[in-house]
Amino acid sequence: MFELSQTFSFDAAHTLKRKVSAEEAAGSRRIHGHTYTAEVFVCGERQAESGMVVDLAVLRAVIAEVREQLDHHFLDEVAGLGAPTLENLCVFIYARVHQQLPQVSAVSVSRAAGDRCVYRPA
Repeated sequence: MFELSQTFSFDAAHTLKRKVSAEEAAGSRRIHGHTYTAEVFVCGERQAESGMVVDLAVLRAVIAEVREQLDHHFLDEVAGLGAPTLENLCVFIYARVHQQLPQVSAVSVSRAAGDRCVYRPA
């Protein structure tokens, strides 16, 4: 079994309603932005004719479609995302990629502050 991954970045703004102290939540409630890094993993056996799990050009093209929906957007308004949390970003990216590449096995999303979430569906 092989696992390939492709990483991409996007910049986006959002707000978050958090249940923490008022002073800690204040910055999250205002519109603010981050540079996110996402990694999409595909898992499977090599195809006999190509020797690849999936052609990386195909994976990059699918990712480009997803990136277009997120990059330089206000995440609060992205249809189907829900609250713009790392968790929801992982699920959103996974669902969009899975529609075209069922071999997707996991998605991770991180921000420069060191926060990271990994989604591996059961």
